[in-house]
Amino acid sequence: MSKRAKDAGSDEMKPPTSDHAESNPNAAASPEPPTLEEQVEALKAQIAQKDNEIADLKDKYLRALAENENARKRLRQQNEDVLRFQRESLLHDLLPILDHLELAVAAAQTGGDGKPIVEGIEMVLRSMHDLMRRHGVTPQQSVGQPFNPRFHEAVDHVESLDYQPNTVISEFNRGYQIGDRVLRPARVSVAKAPAVHKKSGASDGNQAEKNNGDVEKG
Repeated sequence: MSKRAKDAGSDEMKPPTSDHAESNPNAAASPEPPTLEEQVEALKAQIAQKDNEIADLKDKYLRALAENENARKRLRQQNEDVLRFQRESLLHDLLPILDHLELAVAAAQTGGDGKPIVEGIEMVLRSMHDLMRRHGVTPQQSVGQPFNPRFHEAVDHVESLDYQPNTVISEFNRGYQIGDRVLRPARVSVAKAPAVHKKSGASDGNQAEKNNGDVEKG
């Protein structure tokens, strides 16, 4: 056998090779999976990141809680200041009325005909009404008005021919409003229709006596 024939036979027995495999010898190699140590380190990094996020959220929560508490304290202090100012203003307005009462008491102690006492009490009453008006309090006019449970408190019902039923005919205590709200309802008497007295009972009794007399005569 010649040398050329041997070479041809050896070429036929060689397995075919791919051109792609020859150009990329590492293409068929798969990546190696991470080791256990690498996986543990990755988990530790994730946990550390979450811990940082939790710490940041906790800090923001505590800051918001502190700001909210400070706002509540400021609001409470403002409300207390407003109430204190209103109380002081009201008490300051009451001082002239106190002065008038002291003058009325002094006039009563000196004796006399009582006219200075009446004038002092009238002065006190006028001052009190002025004070109430300055604070938005106005008296209600109830007599002659239809009874309204929003503005009136009925303490008595009186038969009346001068007023329609369910009409206020007198006041025990005057009612007051502050703005559109009722500060105190008026305590009033309310009219009701007079009771109807029937005369049929007397007539029936007379007729019965007459009948009894006729029976006795018979």
